[in-house]
Amino acid sequence: MHIDYTVQIWKEDSQFVAHAMPIDVMSSGQTPEEARIALDEAVNLFLVTAGDMGTLEEILQETGYKLQNGNWVSPDWVAIERHSVTVGV
Repeated sequence: MHIDYTVQIWKEDSQFVAHAMPIDVMSSGQTPEEARIALDEAVNLFLVTAGDMGTLEEILQETGYKLQNGNWVSPDWVAIERHSVTVGV
C-alpha cells in the first residue's frame, strides 16, 4: 500500500525537526537528512502500528486521505504559508 505525505523541516536550536502532514507525525535529527530519515522511520512505525490495531483506515480518512486505485492519496494542498501576529501591547 502506498501512502504519500508532505514534510516540513525547521531548525530548533541544534536539532532539525521534520513534520509529516497531514498525518501529524514528527521526528528530529542533527541534520535535515537525519531528520528526514528519522521521520520516514517514525511514519512507517506509526502506520504499521495503526494497521496492527485496525485503526489505519479510520486515521487516514480523518486526516483527509482518499483511497484511489489501492493507494491512499493525501489531500491536495492549497497553500503552505508563513504568517505572523503581534501579541500584547
